[in-house]
Amino acid sequence: MPDSVWAVSGADSANSVHIDEVDLAILVELSRDARLANNVLAQRVGLAPSTCLGRVKMLRTRGVIEGYEAKINEKLLGVTVNAMISVIVAPQARDRMLPAAKALAALTPVRDVFVLGGTPDLLIRVATRSIDELRTFVASHLGSNRAFSSTQTNIIFEHLR
Repeated sequence: MPDSVWAVSGADSANSVHIDEVDLAILVELSRDARLANNVLAQRVGLAPSTCLGRVKMLRTRGVIEGYEAKINEKLLGVTVNAMISVIVAPQARDRMLPAAKALAALTPVRDVFVLGGTPDLLIRVATRSIDELRTFVASHLGSNRAFSSTQTNIIFEHLR
């Protein structure tokens, strides 16, 4: 069985899809390299190319594979500062937490927004060209927002995966 966080499962809830060992192997290989040519993928998982292509199409149709993403080298584009920002939402603003998170997700420097259970309420990953740009982002979009009672910014030195 491939080394994976996913497991072969039966459809035990309305939101799960049954996959077998071969589907799991396909998912593991595509998670490592989404641009893998079908014939190479087929060889790695022990299928004929036509069978492999059919399985990948079925995984897409069933919603298991939602899409493919490009990994961008942001340093080459001048992005030199990455940070994780923890946000605590003010008690009186709890009903506005999800709309506020969605608004933050739409901002250019924001790469990810996580709505959490526990403290903090939100975790935001941002990428900027400088510390000054990061400071401006925090002041303009977080510090001045009365829905947020506090923030904590942590600079990312290395992203290993």
